[in-house]
Amino acid sequence: MATEGGGKEMNEIKTQFTTREGLYKLLPHSEYSRPNRVPFNSQGSNPVRVSFVNLNDQSGNGDRLCFNVGRELYFYIYKGVRKAADLSKPIDKRIYKGTQPTCHDFNHLTATAESVSLLVGFSAGQVQLIDPIKKETSKLFNEERLIDKSRVTCVRWVPGSESLFLVAHASGSMYLYNVEHTCGTTAPHYQLLKQGESFAVHTCKSKSTRNPLLKWTVGEGALNEFAFSPDGKFLACVSQDGFLRVFDFDSVELHGTMKSYFGGLLCACWSPDGRYIVTGGEDDLVTVWAFGDCRVIARGHGHRSWVSVVAFDPYTTSVEESDPMEFSGSDEDFQDLLHFGRDRANSTQSRLSKRNSAESRPVSVTYRFGSVGQDTQLCLWDLTEDILFPHQPLSRARTHTNVMNATSPPAGSTGNSVATPGNSAPPPLPRSNSLPHSTVSSAGSKSSVADGALASGVSKFATLSLHDRKDRHHEKDHKRNHSMGHISSKSSDKLNLVTKAKTDPAKTLGTPLCPRMEDVPLLEPLICKKIAHERLTVLIFLEDCIVTACQEGFICTWGRPGKVGLLSSQNQASSPGGTVV
Repeated sequence: MATEGGGKEMNEIKTQFTTREGLYKLLPHSEYSRPNRVPFNSQGSNPVRVSFVNLNDQSGNGDRLCFNVGRELYFYIYKGVRKAADLSKPIDKRIYKGTQPTCHDFNHLTATAESVSLLVGFSAGQVQLIDPIKKETSKLFNEERLIDKSRVTCVRWVPGSESLFLVAHASGSMYLYNVEHTCGTTAPHYQLLKQGESFAVHTCKSKSTRNPLLKWTVGEGALNEFAFSPDGKFLACVSQDGFLRVFDFDSVELHGTMKSYFGGLLCACWSPDGRYIVTGGEDDLVTVWAFGDCRVIARGHGHRSWVSVVAFDPYTTSVEESDPMEFSGSDEDFQDLLHFGRDRANSTQSRLSKRNSAESRPVSVTYRFGSVGQDTQLCLWDLTEDILFPHQPLSRARTHTNVMNATSPPAGSTGNSVATPGNSAPPPLPRSNSLPHSTVSSAGSKSSVADGALASGVSKFATLSLHDRKDRHHEKDHKRNHSMGHISSKSSDKLNLVTKAKTDPAKTLGTPLCPRMEDVPLLEPLICKKIAHERLTVLIFLEDCIVTACQEGFICTWGRPGKVGLLSSQNQASSPGGTVV
């Protein structure tokens, strides 16, 4: 397997790279951007973001793409690896005055060939509901900015719902809306529903039902991103105070927390089975957090600047039969290893879900995730069993993740992992780190029971059947110049629910909230490639490609191995990092 050695910095933009599954190749004709293809002057603007939806039409080309660049919002047919992009004919284009789009999300549940519901959040705090197929603007929420005046950082439809959506703001607040309700003509009055460590939830107090239904106050500083678990039961939030907080969404209970090594956390993602969450942020690290144990199980180091987006690749998560081996854990641990508890669409995930009994031939699991950052680099990572289950003996023919502790060789040295007969992964590159996506356990029952105190405020949505959602591409906007400025551990909200003694970062370092670097495995990335001139803001894994985007407004499609047509064996063998002059 050909790999780059030495770990020296390369300034060329890579147009292809090789992993154990083959060659990924940039498809220049599948690049989407503004119609004039001119790089966008990104100074002071909000991050470029991308949303996908499939309309399930009969033509077989139902994928649609939405992206924002500066004051502009575009909606295109996405042809992926099949055909070249036609930028001259956007289905819809909007230019806004006085405010910029910051994030957006399609309702996959209601999308049809004739109509699609798209939520768009804005820098001044408003949220717009539009239909880019009918070219309609149906509703504007927080229009007078009476609910929140700060920038919208993340907007998502509640999984399984046709009308409920959640909006996070730079104020640190999060609001639950119903598209059927109005926002009222006066500022909302709130009544406390539940409070806990560093969070409080209020209901909107009014004679008639109005938006917002709920207001969440989470942590201190901006709430940078949130992500629903694959089963929709749990909500992971990452904030500028450096905390990951995971809530049971319906019961509004705090499930667990984690603290960054330093600085704010900017992005989070769940593993496809909901067992792990990966975060990234201003400490340049990716951190893997186990939902069941509520603990950090690994960190990845490879980025040289803030990590913008983390995402799991559900199509490359591998399941392999291994030789019979002695299992040193309990039966319960073994069941946990083999049982993912949810049926998945593709074959790999189906095999995962079927492993629900202790068999004589255990299964080997490898999670693939990726990360992109302000350093313009794409990193891919494998999370393997030697990290997930360190107490479990491994068969010799299994793929290993290179792990090093704090006393490992300095960053300019080369990786020293040795390929074994069953190990087709290239040696990891030094000086590159990857962030695994965050995940939440989804093995529990899908029904939720609201207690008496919650029934009045939550009963409207507590019993919704929850629908699997895979939108993990929202990435965070943040200021480059205050990497250290918002370090605080479990910070108090406006209700002063946490004592000041807990806000000292030194108090959390070395605890389960934030283990020391030498106390958890340190992952190295499989690949770490510079793929853009400007900071990267998008990473989405699709079945036949990977989609990335940078702040210049270019949305790039990388064909997966075998999806791009025939490539010469010479290219595959000798050019894992092809460059553009």
